[in-house]
Amino acid sequence: MSNTGMNMRGKITFYEEKNFQGRSYECMSDCSDMTSNLNRCQSCRVESGCFMVYDRSNYMGNQFFMKRGEYSDHMSMMGMRDCIKSCRMIPMHRGQFRMKIYERENFGGQMNELMDDCDNIQDRYRMSDCQSCNVMEGHWLMYEQPQFRGKQMYMRPGEYRNFMDMGMSGQRFMSMRRINDSCN
Repeated sequence: MSNTGMNMRGKITFYEEKNFQGRSYECMSDCSDMTSNLNRCQSCRVESGCFMVYDRSNYMGNQFFMKRGEYSDHMSMMGMRDCIKSCRMIPMHRGQFRMKIYERENFGGQMNELMDDCDNIQDRYRMSDCQSCNVMEGHWLMYEQPQFRGKQMYMRPGEYRNFMDMGMSGQRFMSMRRINDSCN
């Protein structure tokens, strides 16, 4: 099977009420505005693949990683103050992973290259902050706290010169994890 075929295998169903009740909306690709399909979203079921869900339209606001499973009350499980407003399917990547992280915006300050998970950039690299990055291969999750905890941000291949431009004002990222085939 080609990589393209593998990328198209995600499926998530959103429900207006907790415990998979009320109207539902099935999604197998990116959706920038869920409000055109549901009034609100209080629970969801990921049947296959991995998704990032956002509490604002157009892939903005707080982000949450979801893999195969049932989320009967995601509001309390994830600490969301608002319901899901948009979602993005994460394509599966089966090759190498490479990302350069920088201490300052615009690729300034100390730089380190990652090819595997890093549970604490302070301990591993003596970096106090990460404010820009260049994802060269693979898809990654960045976390505001060490040990893969706190707020998350999904990073796909590309250059990210300033996280503040992405609506992450004041956000620090202290750990990074590869998104690999554990989503199947």
